[in-house]
Amino acid sequence: MSETEKITINLGLVDLGQIDLLVQEGFYSNRTDFIRTAIRNQLTTHAEEVRQTVARKTLVLGLQHYTRRDLEAVREAGETLEIKVLGLASIADDVDPELALETIDSVVVLGALRASRAVKSALKDRIQSP
Repeated sequence: MSETEKITINLGLVDLGQIDLLVQEGFYSNRTDFIRTAIRNQLTTHAEEVRQTVARKTLVLGLQHYTRRDLEAVREAGETLEIKVLGLASIADDVDPELALETIDSVVVLGALRASRAVKSALKDRIQSP
């Protein structure tokens, strides 16, 4: 499982040119290095706001993995889950769509959700996008 997620961004030509200039001058090894550094700097700047929001919204911070056994235990207890993750939420490949529908009420992921296509399709009405 990869620890990174690929994203695509659109930049104005002037901004891109300035990034290329900084790369050319040796401040950054490439465009990606510049963009990662800029993102990390912004996350550092807003770390306290993120911490407070995670606490307020009761989000799991980091990685949350749900196995078939986990979801079967939830079903046996007659309960359901409201998945709230900031980072990566993953649902094991051996979880079938029926089990997911029986046990997962909602999914909010700020980051990435990894699950089989069948499970994602079954839960599509319960997955909230940021």
